[in-house]
Amino acid sequence: MQFRYDINGLRAIAVLAVVFFHFNPQWLPGGFAGVDVFFVISGFLMTSIIFNGVEKNNFNIFKFYNARANRIIPVLAVMSAVLLIFGWFYLIPSDYRDLGRQVEKSSLFISNLLFAKGGGYFDTAEHTKWLLHTWSLSIEWQFYIFFPILIIILKKFFSFKKLKLVVMSLFLASLIYCVYATYKDSKTAYFLLTSRAWEMLLGGLAFLYPWSLQSQIKKISVQSIGIVLIITAYFLMSKDTLWPGYMALIPVFGAYLIIVSNYQNNLIINNPIFSHIGKWSYSIYVWHWPLVVFGFYFTFENWWIYGIPLSILLGFLSYQFIETINFPRYSSWKEIYKVKPFYIFLVILVCGYAIKETNGVISRLPVVAKIAENEISNSNPYKCDSSLRNRDVEECKIGNTNNIKAVIIGDSHADALTTAVASAFDLKNEGVISIAASSCPFFLNANIQDHKNNDDCHSINIKRLQLIESKRYENIPIILISRLPAYIEGQNDVERVKNEGNNPSIYFSNDKKMSKDTLYKLISKDLTETLCKISKSNPTYITYPVPEFPMSIPKTITKNAFFNRPITLTMSYESYLKRSSKVRDIIQNSAKVCRVTTIDPAKILCPANQCISTYNDRPIYRDGDHLSEYGNKLLTPIFKEYLSK
Repeated sequence: MQFRYDINGLRAIAVLAVVFFHFNPQWLPGGFAGVDVFFVISGFLMTSIIFNGVEKNNFNIFKFYNARANRIIPVLAVMSAVLLIFGWFYLIPSDYRDLGRQVEKSSLFISNLLFAKGGGYFDTAEHTKWLLHTWSLSIEWQFYIFFPILIIILKKFFSFKKLKLVVMSLFLASLIYCVYATYKDSKTAYFLLTSRAWEMLLGGLAFLYPWSLQSQIKKISVQSIGIVLIITAYFLMSKDTLWPGYMALIPVFGAYLIIVSNYQNNLIINNPIFSHIGKWSYSIYVWHWPLVVFGFYFTFENWWIYGIPLSILLGFLSYQFIETINFPRYSSWKEIYKVKPFYIFLVILVCGYAIKETNGVISRLPVVAKIAENEISNSNPYKCDSSLRNRDVEECKIGNTNNIKAVIIGDSHADALTTAVASAFDLKNEGVISIAASSCPFFLNANIQDHKNNDDCHSINIKRLQLIESKRYENIPIILISRLPAYIEGQNDVERVKNEGNNPSIYFSNDKKMSKDTLYKLISKDLTETLCKISKSNPTYITYPVPEFPMSIPKTITKNAFFNRPITLTMSYESYLKRSSKVRDIIQNSAKVCRVTTIDPAKILCPANQCISTYNDRPIYRDGDHLSEYGNKLLTPIFKEYLSK
């Protein structure tokens, strides 16, 4: 196949969009669609190699894999090695362990499966995942593995013409599944081969069913439509668009039109700048995301000013000194021991695995930092999964379930304090029930607009109320625990505010421009309704908000110890009240109307007008606002005092 200048320019359009989006999403809110364009290009090129070989009966699958490994593994391995060396000196163990796990999975080209379990591609937390971008490389490699095997097998049963129809059928099946899967769970569908294969298969169809455009005007017209579709997607799509559903057809079909037009002389995509960027595109893509995370991790202001040029520079250097290495290609499986990228792959895989298994080489830390690191994962030991949504109410039973003494209801803060309540009882003879759902306080009429969950907290609360009204737990104390300030005032974590803002996430109707005064009045009304309904059949308690710190306490302590900085972290009681006083007033007033008892964690957590983050030199939080299993035990006496009455 002759060198395709149009495809090389298309690579430039794709990689620049992705880079601009990651460094500054406001510029190109749909720039992430550049990855979809890459998939179409890969599908076209790989299909051409496979089918040309199959048609001539000289396709060698080992040689095909060897060529892909020669191109993909060296750059990925060097980037991973640089990150592992950097991480040794600058990443705390929990972050270094996560990096090791990502290196391990990306080396095996299954990192997409790892990231599919996270909060979603656009989740702010994903900005701390150094190898998040390797999800697309994993999908491409999986396609490279399975597609030629499938074609080789089917070639024994079908003619070349029917093989092309098989590819068409696979394209349609994957597209239909993609639309369905995106609607059901877009966060998972984003990362899976099954919902992305159609994009590569459409590229394959561009090769299998080429357009016969004789006139230059037709070629230019088709190519121009393709460019317009891609640019439209870059500007009109955003992280709020369900992706990669049917909307992905816009940039994908645009890339398809550019390929089938086969017009080489359009200066928009075939120019000296795009010619070089296109050649460096793979390396630019591999190196740019770690630079994005680097700026995020160290909270650099206006990092894009340096990050974008550095991405292009590293891409150039990587292309010149790594990609252009001419590794030999072999044709037989017996020669696998000669394939140098295979050994590179093994070394990086072993390093990543070792770092993961040693918890980020925790031995690098002083004792105080090791203790802080362990606190991050020190959460509810009863396996009460508060992150489950779109389900029936889960009753997590603790202790003797034949003698229930308390029911805890609320969001993830309720989950965090569950064992503080449970520890107030003799669990051999007594038990408690925890009914917690992340980002869903027990608050009638509340609809939480949460960036991780698209479902309806209101329906979950209806089920909770139905459970109470069923009188299964009649006369048993009910304790309501939630992080109300976060829903009303927004996030207070410095990094999350920087990336998401601190807008309220709780609305009553679809009026997102509701004033704070109106919002507080509605909250007061609905909290009163909630408490009064519950207290008719059950003794009811509600906690005031737990003090929230604007950073992860364990990670901050670990970083301070790691870099020999002062460790003490406290917050004034006045700062706590500044964020929580209005919520506390609402809780107090509603509780008074409904004759509900209030419990104040701040009495213990904020002694002498200073809210503590450590106790006996050990963190009491597992992040910035959730108490750890060690920390929540500080509240056991206050729960015991009220519940034993």
